Amino acid sequence: MTALPQPAVSLSADEARRIALRAQGLLGAPDRKAGVRGVLRSLGAVQLDTISVLARSHELVPYARLGAVGREAVEEAYWSGASAFEYWSHAACVLPVEEWPHFAFRRRSRRARGHRWHMLKDSERSCGAVLDRLRAEGPLTSTQLGGAKNGGPWWDWSETKIAVEWLLDTGDVVCTRRTGWKRVYDLAERAVPDALFHDDIDDTECVRRLVAQAGAAMGVATRADLADYHRLKGEQVSAVVADTGLVPVEVEGWGKPAWADPDALASAPRGRHRTTLLSPFDSLVWDRARTERIFGFTHRLEAYTPKPKRVYGYFAMPVLVGGRLVGRVDPAREGRTLVARQVSLGGQRSVEGTAEAIVEAASWVGCTEARVERVEPEALRAPLADAVKRAHDRR
Repeated sequence: MTALPQPAVSLSADEARRIALRAQGLLGAPDRKAGVRGVLRSLGAVQLDTISVLARSHELVPYARLGAVGREAVEEAYWSGASAFEYWSHAACVLPVEEWPHFAFRRRSRRARGHRWHMLKDSERSCGAVLDRLRAEGPLTSTQLGGAKNGGPWWDWSETKIAVEWLLDTGDVVCTRRTGWKRVYDLAERAVPDALFHDDIDDTECVRRLVAQAGAAMGVATRADLADYHRLKGEQVSAVVADTGLVPVEVEGWGKPAWADPDALASAPRGRHRTTLLSPFDSLVWDRARTERIFGFTHRLEAYTPKPKRVYGYFAMPVLVGGRLVGRVDPAREGRTLVARQVSLGGQRSVEGTAEAIVEAASWVGCTEARVERVEPEALRAPLADAVKRAHDRR
């Protein structure tokens, strides 16, 4: 086994936290000229999810960094001009189209496996029929291709749906956008720009590029962090990290080897902190172990937890204030009112920033009022309600 290089750079826990925030676009002036596409390129992956409370997660991510960017503008930025595609990264994610070659290793792996967890009855015929339809008619949803389900539970997929998803896995087909939350499929050879439409990068180089990208997006990271970002294996990271350009560092309190993006070390992270509600699927917090290590904040999505067992709420959104995660807001909408059904705060100092975050989010989604219901601790309910009113009046 090759010995790990000894780190020449030591970072305090606070420096690592600020580096991570800046790398994620949450510290310093946002690049409004680059806009949503700039956010996507910087992060390298924006997770998709079906849950929509204030908005869907892929809309909340650029909002957290840029402020009140229009929701239609977000969709336009992702899906127009062949600028992005959907594929399996951290989960189902929107990815900048420049990363198409980097996922060749995953497409090859799935092709070598020979099937999805759904099995095709007649692979050659079913896949051929899908490709013929797309070639003749242009981009189509699975419904337009012939139907996504057989009529049973959600997993009772039709032969057509299994075929088109298999073609997506292996790279013959690409998801070019979603409409009504349905994937729109197209031939990859038509949708991916010619300069990027190739799979000639070997597996090692694919992984090396993804690890380098993850390191830049996080600023500073352990091996487990680097692996989790694009769902790689730890041994894959170990095999390439020395060739990524990432710099070995020691971080106070982490107790594990870490690596930093050299650009992140070039200047001290300074600037304005974003005050915002974060999607539970935001890349700042999607890795629970990293979130706890950096912020001392235990984060878990409870949407799939039975209601009586929820602690913080169905879609509890972490609150970022002053570079710290200071609490959670579980939002809902009642007409033109944003309702903070449950707010969990760390202390009195969290009140004003949380109020600002609630009111800004309300305005962004078109609500004219914001109301606070349950607050933990209860003693902060009245101060938070008053702060929300003041923040609303200032707008």
